[in-house]
Formats: sequence, structure tokens, C-alpha cells
Amino acid sequence: MTGIIPQQLVEKEAANTAMGDLIVVASMHQRKSQMADMSDGFIALPGGIGTLEGFLEILTWGQLHIQSKPCAMLNIAGYFDDFTGFLDHAVREGFLTEEHRALLLVDDDPGRLIEKMRTWEAPEGIRLMGRTNR
Repeated sequence: MTGIIPQQLVEKEAANTAMGDLIVVASMHQRKSQMADMSDGFIALPGGIGTLEGFLEILTWGQLHIQSKPCAMLNIAGYFDDFTGFLDHAVREGFLTEEHRALLLVDDDPGRLIEKMRTWEAPEGIRLMGRTNR
């Protein structure tokens, strides 16, 4: 596993190298871009605002066809239940399409989640709120 962290966070948080390699970059934007380039997919674990912000940007990049890798949440002990419920509500209210909702894979079992990601295929021609993106 490779961690990517901006210099600003190295100074504020413990930069952990115990789980693999660590790359220090200049900015959060560079961090996200490099993560997108280096990864085969994205898994959000329970976390706070920063976790959601970064993950939702990558998910949005999928919606806009900037990246075409699977995006998943490991729903440990139902942590993301309210969040996925919010997304379902956004679909019902017309603020999110079913196709965009389907971009997010969720499971509470790590093995099943990895299998979902392994077999996931990026959709073609996703509609952007009523228009087809080609």
C-alpha cells in the first residue's frame, strides 16, 4: 500500500509509514491527482469530513468521466448507512440520477467489496441530469 500526503499534513499529523510506502506532495490537489493516477480503485473507510471530501471528489470525477475506476465504501458497523440513505433520498428528489448513484459500491464485508470492485465496469454514456454524456 502506498500513502500520499501533502506536506502541510505531515507537519500536523503523524505520517505513517508502517503500512507501506509514503509519498509527500505539495498540495491536496496534487495528492488527489496522484492517488487517481496510481490506484486501481478507491475505498473509503469510516472517517470524517476530509475522508468524505476526498472520496466525493473522486466519485464526482467518475460521474464526469475524468476517471473510470471503481469507488467503494466499506460500511463497517453501518457507518455509512445514513450517507447512502441521503444519496437514495437525493435520487428520489431528483437531484441525483440512478446511474450516478450506481457509481458507488457499498458493502460491509471487505472480501465482497473487493469482488464487486474487481468485476465493476465503468458505465458508458452516463446522463448528466437529463442529458447523455458522450
